[in-house]
Amino acid sequence: MAALKYAGLEDTDSEEELPPGWEERTTKDGWVYYANHLEEKTQWEHPKSGKRKRVAGDLPYGWEQETDENGQVYFVDHINKRTTYLDPRLAFTVEDNPAKPITRQKYDGNSTAMEILQGRDLSGKVVIITGANSGIGFETAKSLALHGAYVILACRSLSRGNDAVQRILGEWNWI
Repeated sequence: MAALKYAGLEDTDSEEELPPGWEERTTKDGWVYYANHLEEKTQWEHPKSGKRKRVAGDLPYGWEQETDENGQVYFVDHINKRTTYLDPRLAFTVEDNPAKPITRQKYDGNSTAMEILQGRDLSGKVVIITGANSGIGFETAKSLALHGAYVILACRSLSRGNDAVQRILGEWNWI
């Protein structure tokens, strides 16, 4: 505890409470940063919790964001006719989790059913595929069968449906 006190991080009830000499500010695009007036430094992480934050949403009704002649952002409350350098949205910040990986679309219109199902075990699953004797229906039925699913081929023609079953079985050497 003595080390925390020496560092200006005395024990408080809230990890979100700023130590003495610190100020919470926002950038024009809503990112929260912290100003340490004692050391005249700024940082993105909260000095106690180490979390990054950003403000959520638009300014409240009746508020406007302006920039003064020194380039500093300030906020105008037109309803109460006052200005402040404190962003009114700071009460509604959300945590920014940079460790979370950005998910990207893995598949597109050129992906095959085999690529999408790679590594999946569909044992015990029952699947009905319409139009399974040709085209996309056939390729999907073949891929699902390879991955262990019990596949029912729904086709208009019984003979073409039987041909499709034989092609699937022949291709995967299950006969």
